[in-house]
Amino acid sequence: MAKKDKNAHVSETPATQMLRAHKVEFTEHPYDYVEHGGTEESARQLGLDEHAVVKTLVMQDQDAKPLIVLMHGDCKVSTKNLARQIGAKSVEPCKPEVANRHSGYLVGGTSPFGTKRKMPVYIEETILALPRIAINGGRRGYLVQLAPEVCTRLLDARPVHCALAE
Repeated sequence: MAKKDKNAHVSETPATQMLRAHKVEFTEHPYDYVEHGGTEESARQLGLDEHAVVKTLVMQDQDAKPLIVLMHGDCKVSTKNLARQIGAKSVEPCKPEVANRHSGYLVGGTSPFGTKRKMPVYIEETILALPRIAINGGRRGYLVQLAPEVCTRLLDARPVHCALAE
């Protein structure tokens, strides 16, 4: 199999289309997707700090209303803390097929940008203190790096404190 050129331009996704439409500066970082490799694998391949690689998690509240949580790659979400902060009785991850339906992306390639369905977005507040983040660009094996405040500006992401160390 031919080795991917790490500097090659990757074809557009709904996420990159949205970022370009809003004139957001970002860099593209393709890598070899590994099933269940998660942010640990992408950070390793790209030489990034996993704490600055942000996971896009599609979750739902007690009424099955979907929401997105942006979390550090090396942390888990405290669903109890999240539910309390957003005024929900409970929050849980969506099943992969449900997450795919809501976002329009395959799990492992979910971006918060350009989702099929508009959902409220919550961002772990400490992510906003980072100078740059790497976040999924809308395809498995593809991250984009950008300023974290793009998430609050474009997605109206609400800061929350719900990180648990893994």
